[in-house]
Amino acid sequence: MHTLPHKTMAVLLAVALAWTAWQPGARAQEKEYLWPSALLMPDAQPHQIAAMRDKAQAPDFRPEDNRIAHLEWYPAPEHPNGGCMILISGGSYTSCYDVKPVRQWKETYTALGYQCVNLVYRTPRPEGIPLYQTAWEDGQRAVRVVRSQAERRGFDPERIGTVSMSAGSHLALLLATSSQTRAYQPIDAVDSLSAHLNWAVVHAPAYVTTDAETGTRATRDGYGADVKLSSVFRFDAGTCPMVLLHGGQDPYSPNGSTLVYRQLRRMGIPAEVHLYPDKGHGVFGTERAVEFLRQMGFLGTLQPEVALMDRFTSDRDRCLYKVEPLWPEGKMPDARENQCQPYLEWHFPQHKTTDAIQIVYAGGAYQFNRPEDFEVTPIRRYLNEKGMTVVTMKYRTPRPEGLAKHTTAWQDLQRAIRLVRSQAAAYGLDPQRIGIMGSSAGGHLTLMGVTSSRHQAYLPVDESDKLPCNVQWGVAIYPAYSLTDGLDGHNAHGGNEDTDVLAPEFSWDLDTAPLLMIHGDADGYAAMASVKIWEKQRSMGIQSQLHTLATRKHCFQRTASPDTGSYTWMDRIWEFLTAKGFNK
Repeated sequence: MHTLPHKTMAVLLAVALAWTAWQPGARAQEKEYLWPSALLMPDAQPHQIAAMRDKAQAPDFRPEDNRIAHLEWYPAPEHPNGGCMILISGGSYTSCYDVKPVRQWKETYTALGYQCVNLVYRTPRPEGIPLYQTAWEDGQRAVRVVRSQAERRGFDPERIGTVSMSAGSHLALLLATSSQTRAYQPIDAVDSLSAHLNWAVVHAPAYVTTDAETGTRATRDGYGADVKLSSVFRFDAGTCPMVLLHGGQDPYSPNGSTLVYRQLRRMGIPAEVHLYPDKGHGVFGTERAVEFLRQMGFLGTLQPEVALMDRFTSDRDRCLYKVEPLWPEGKMPDARENQCQPYLEWHFPQHKTTDAIQIVYAGGAYQFNRPEDFEVTPIRRYLNEKGMTVVTMKYRTPRPEGLAKHTTAWQDLQRAIRLVRSQAAAYGLDPQRIGIMGSSAGGHLTLMGVTSSRHQAYLPVDESDKLPCNVQWGVAIYPAYSLTDGLDGHNAHGGNEDTDVLAPEFSWDLDTAPLLMIHGDADGYAAMASVKIWEKQRSMGIQSQLHTLATRKHCFQRTASPDTGSYTWMDRIWEFLTAKGFNK
């Protein structure tokens, strides 16, 4: 604990005269001070206030009446779920700036049944101590005060979480990862309670990488051999599950979120990261945060899981179906007698809304692939319903003898793209708006198509092969075999170590396209593959999108509980296409 400067005594005595009596049971919507005596508030500094920005900017604002950090309790929810959500504004540790997000969070999470309470911590930054120190003290005290009131206010003391933004998310990460380290010395019985959180919803955390931890934007964009995760986060035994949501163009680097996610994976703590292309600093993905809370059981018992194939049973939105072989007779490269015959199937929508084309194919460890199964049929029916033309592909399996496992499948994919491009205009479609999508081994194949289209997989066999085989986007669902600790199976280290790098077959050529990746956090074919691919693309200036799903394994979508990310995952595809302008 830091010594209280003598020059602040007069200010604190004045505050003490205006002190409202300590009331652990303060009424809803009333201010509840965090410290029972102004003189006991740690590291008090005379330039700091505790007020939301709108109040601090009011003409009649009196700083001397707003020195003490406090909680603002909102009305109890109509249908309580037994949890409490602490709302934490950002503002660079210079103010509690995020008035509008706090109001939106209050409405969203109260409607979900959470008791909501706003933390108003001290700003601007303290002098002579770390920029977060007084906010951290206020935050730890807030968690303890909230926990002390759980029984009285009707929520479970082990169902307390935070939702936050920017510097508030830096504070939330301190609370979520470092509760075993005391930010201040105990002052009363409340401080005998634990300051740990049970979950954290973390929007756009600032100052997380070492090139930003002094309180600036990331000076090197979160990249560099010597840029690490800030050591202020202890990641102790009280570290809780969390969901991290970040814009891909945020100057407060999204690499901070991927590094936090990576450390949580090393510790075996369920987590999600959601990264949005072309987005700057802001609050994105509230719906994904709610799905995380639901998947983790923080919103009550999950509904029974439903089979994906049972949800998409009809081809009613398809108006025309056409099948064609991939290769001319006798011209198929590296033909193997033990492999199946490859072909394309065209699925045209009843009511076309876009000239774009999505090519889709299945996984199967490069040992088999089934276009009629759950990895292909539901998504092509979904996209047909949206008005998009879908081409499904059966590629050659099982693995070719004497060649790398993906070689003949990659040849088939390059050929498929060229054939689709050669015929697009005849169907009133755009040959320059073609995307590819696959799952598992099919996800690995998608990465080959996205990153290596300038790398020739076979010699030309006809006029179609004079066309380029680059694509405009890719969708990789739980891609397998993409890191060096899992080139032919499950990832030995979960993909979490520095030695686990991207597979050498990806060329990352100049035609590399943006990706959407969705991956189960508990997948043995590690979610870190998708994370490291996203980081690689961002370093190339390519804005991709990533969603990981807490507790979910391989084939997360085969069966899923309603209103979770594993159930709504196909909507992420349409949102990605819309955000990038591919489905116009």
